[in-house]
Amino acid sequence: MLRRTKILATLGPATDKPGVLEGLFKAGIDVVRMNFSHGSAQDHIDRANAVRALSKKTGRRVGILADLQGPKIRIARFKDTKVFLNEGQDFALDINLDPKAGDNTQVGITYEPLAMEVKPGSRLLLDDGRIVLDVVNVENMRVNCTVIVGGDLSNNKGINLLGGGLSAAALTEKDKEDIKTIAVMKCDYVAVSFPRCAEDLNEARRLLVAEGCHAGIVSKVERAEAIVPDVMDEIILASDAVMVARGDLGVEIGDANLPAVQKTLIKRTRELNRVAITATQMMESMIDNPIPTRAEVFDVANAVYDGTDAIMLSAETASGKHPVKAVEAMHRICIEAEKQRSVRESDHRINIQFERDDEAIAMSAMYMANHTKIKGIVALTESGSTPLWMSRISSGIPIFAFSSQEKTLGKVTLFRGVFPMYFKIEDTLDHAEVNRSIVKELRKWNKAKDGEKFIITKGDLTGIEGGTNALKVIVLGQGLTP
Repeated sequence: MLRRTKILATLGPATDKPGVLEGLFKAGIDVVRMNFSHGSAQDHIDRANAVRALSKKTGRRVGILADLQGPKIRIARFKDTKVFLNEGQDFALDINLDPKAGDNTQVGITYEPLAMEVKPGSRLLLDDGRIVLDVVNVENMRVNCTVIVGGDLSNNKGINLLGGGLSAAALTEKDKEDIKTIAVMKCDYVAVSFPRCAEDLNEARRLLVAEGCHAGIVSKVERAEAIVPDVMDEIILASDAVMVARGDLGVEIGDANLPAVQKTLIKRTRELNRVAITATQMMESMIDNPIPTRAEVFDVANAVYDGTDAIMLSAETASGKHPVKAVEAMHRICIEAEKQRSVRESDHRINIQFERDDEAIAMSAMYMANHTKIKGIVALTESGSTPLWMSRISSGIPIFAFSSQEKTLGKVTLFRGVFPMYFKIEDTLDHAEVNRSIVKELRKWNKAKDGEKFIITKGDLTGIEGGTNALKVIVLGQGLTP
């Protein structure tokens, strides 16, 4: 059984070890993530080259996603590396303090506007919410607080404002330099951290295009401002994919609100024909342990039930002890979750009139596939739009995206239930010959056998994007006609 939900694995020191990347390929990764918060540009380039070499060797096109660091609103450092804060004590965040002189009464900060963006009663959450401070007052750029939840606090931990409202720009100078590296790497997707509005994503796209890169844009929804309904739709529509980044988002809106927001984000993203990714702590116990907790099993399965296109592993694969086992466990959970009837049923756009013929063809193919004995769908595609529309319909039927465009093959690696396959159409071939070539390719990769029925969608073979205008049903082993 082909797994439809895509697995996105972060690369790092653990995957640099001999044989580990090969093990991840064998375990079934679909996309790799390069985390630009860590490592050098050359580290990322070397890893991307290794992925592409393995893709060529194995015949499995694995996508590459570059994740920009974004604004880091952090405390500075302590004289003794870390301190312990007691509940009820005073503690201050001071932009004027020596960045290495923190103690258990005060610490420097890296974000100068903080003092102007908080007020008495504002709640600050440090270290992913492990430390909670309430603002008492602000004096000369010094934010005086009371410790509400104490504990150990170490160097360079992040700061969030409960409810959102910090104005740090989504793209930093470091991000803009990293975009130049990403263009050289020819990544398939670029993730933008902490976007506040559609313009943050549009700016990232403009910078990429200026560097000759047409990677898809992934918006990481991490701010409370980004889930306001109108803003949410604008962000989704400005993106190619949306990541439910549950770490910082959970800190800003409160953990109890996360499940409902996750479901809403995934549902709305799919309604607007974009790709959804669910991320953060999905199998975190497997950083150290060889098997997941039952709660993690349920978390992964529920994301599949929600309709997410992809699920992401972070430190589990980048720095964990069991990167291959983490992917194998995630694969098993997805396979079982996808057997449930509810995961294969859909009413997506069932009452909508389509404005484009190619979208109507895509929806017709899925309707037919879900109501007849179809083994698979082959979509000849220039841009990837047809398989994207198809993948918005819940189904257990694989969609094979046949394309000669490398950027398109990379793009579809994130689409739920879509499998990229390189296929070159010769200009002189007629429709019947193209169909025979498709069947030959399916047989070559053991995707089909005699007696099985397939749907093929394609255009008039002109190589023009948006040209899909035909749907044909074939049975392998029977004569193929135009």
